[in-house]
Amino acid sequence: MLSFYAVIGGWALVYIGKAAIGTFVGADAEAVGSQFNDLLANPWELLFWHTVFMGIVVFIVGRGIRSGLEKAVNMLMPLLFLLLIVMVFYAMSSGSFGRAVNFMFSPDFSRLTTEGVLVALGHAAFTLSIGIGVLMAYGSYLPKNINIAKTAMTIAVLDTSVALLAGLAIFPLVFANGLEAGAGPGLIFVTLPLAFGQMGGGIVFGAIFFALLLVAAITSAISMLEPVVEWLEEHKGASRVKSAVGGGFAVWVIGIGTVLSFNLWSDVHPLGFIGFFEGKTVFDLLDFLVSNVMMPLGGLAIALFAGWAIRREGLAEDIGLQGSAFKAFMVILKYVTPAGIAIVFLYNLA
Repeated sequence: MLSFYAVIGGWALVYIGKAAIGTFVGADAEAVGSQFNDLLANPWELLFWHTVFMGIVVFIVGRGIRSGLEKAVNMLMPLLFLLLIVMVFYAMSSGSFGRAVNFMFSPDFSRLTTEGVLVALGHAAFTLSIGIGVLMAYGSYLPKNINIAKTAMTIAVLDTSVALLAGLAIFPLVFANGLEAGAGPGLIFVTLPLAFGQMGGGIVFGAIFFALLLVAAITSAISMLEPVVEWLEEHKGASRVKSAVGGGFAVWVIGIGTVLSFNLWSDVHPLGFIGFFEGKTVFDLLDFLVSNVMMPLGGLAIALFAGWAIRREGLAEDIGLQGSAFKAFMVILKYVTPAGIAIVFLYNLA
């Protein structure tokens, strides 16, 4: 995941500079779209920013827990919240804040289909980093006196809060400029730059927005590299610096495939001879395998291991649940969670 995530993180680096120097001011949709397409068509520029992004991540992780991870997260996460709140206040002045609130919070139960619920479950797994080792790596550093159950709830609440703030910051700008809310990556790198280019203060707030995007990307990326580094330290006896550099280099090399997917290898489909993967570039293939195969299977394996292999006494003590609460937790962990993950997994494949 980090191999293609780092490439997209590089895009955020590019767009901070573009927004700050006023590249989007007065530009029409064709010009903004052309800038994004030109970026994707240039393998050397993509490779450069991919390298810069991975260099930042390796530097932070290589500095260790207190000097690197802890210091970075303690600084970057409050900054993320601060930038989001600034963007929300700015979005309130757009004239479409009420429409955005209505779009986000007015329920339409006719849209609550089985497909929608399954997609939401898949997104929840992705946004909470379930099944990719991140929570296990960070959890291994927790002191004994930390209540894991309460911590897990805090993580879920904070994750949801950030998502809601992001929606309140972005959707008013989307609606104020007549843009499409479900445009995906094109919304971030094409339609929103267009909006920033047409609004007052767009240079400042465009740069803030992409800085916010970069902060979110870096905090996620260091979380993804940490399990690799921790494994190399524990099982191969390598130092943290060597583990960070070695792991980061391997990720960087794999990321070259994603860089080339948008230009020189756009017609290369590694598993195209299998109907299931027909037409998928290296990037498409990595994205599909991670999101639809590796993460669900990783989450399923963790649930089965925790529910069926770990001693119940040790598990109860570690997570801080007792009595009926622990019994309910075990039923969910052993039966409900594996069944739910399996359903999402099979649905995504279908």
